[in-house]
Amino acid sequence: MQKNDVINVIQNRVSLRSYAEKEISQEHLDMILDCAIAAPTAGNQMLYSVIVIKDEQTKEKLSKSCDNQPFIAKAPVLLLFVADQRKWFEYYKQNGVLEFANEKGLLFEAPQEADLILACEDTMAAAQNAVIAAESLGIGSCYIGDIIEHYEYHKDLFQLPDYVFPLALLCLGYYKENYDRVHRKRFDKKFVVFEETYHCLTPEEYQEMFAEHEKTYSPHNPYGADNYAKMFYARKTGAAFSKEMARSVRVALKNWNGALYS
Repeated sequence: MQKNDVINVIQNRVSLRSYAEKEISQEHLDMILDCAIAAPTAGNQMLYSVIVIKDEQTKEKLSKSCDNQPFIAKAPVLLLFVADQRKWFEYYKQNGVLEFANEKGLLFEAPQEADLILACEDTMAAAQNAVIAAESLGIGSCYIGDIIEHYEYHKDLFQLPDYVFPLALLCLGYYKENYDRVHRKRFDKKFVVFEETYHCLTPEEYQEMFAEHEKTYSPHNPYGADNYAKMFYARKTGAAFSKEMARSVRVALKNWNGALYS
């Protein structure tokens, strides 16, 4: 089957961490944001907001707070996608929903965990639309999941009110001329896509699934790990930044508890 332009754009994309010294045009930025807003959304609620970041000092701060990644400060534009339930609940409050709920015997509850997850779905759909739109314009991107860390600091930095959660930071910048794209191999589709019900992989399937990854194992790794799984756990899942990410999310979740909205 012949591929079309959209599929080519998606399959050609790589995470870009080195950018051409060229400002992103307002025309291109507007196109990217318009495509983000066109993303699928639960009940047409658009449960997210997008903060456009160009200030050099702010980018420098983020390059440190997001796990010390200097390239973040070099990106011409950063887009911060936040899961946002505040706007709807403030709208409810301003339009008498509290009184209506009392009259009808309903609880006017603040956003809770399920609301956050729904908002996260909306937010990431919008962010990925932005990624694909940018790629089609010759603008590379890189997701920064570390924005989830240091919740209190980022909440203060961007003046985020309650029920607004910083979910994804996106670096944007044009590709350098003749940039050599290196595509990292993904897991084989058979380990990811299942028919009708979930398939629990067998030990043999796990070995096959991770065979390519295990080729990157080094016995001289700094963690003293004697196999790839242990090495990767020490570098990622068990690392200090991962523990900070977990702590930050737990702090943020304390607000998303369904208490009566006020």
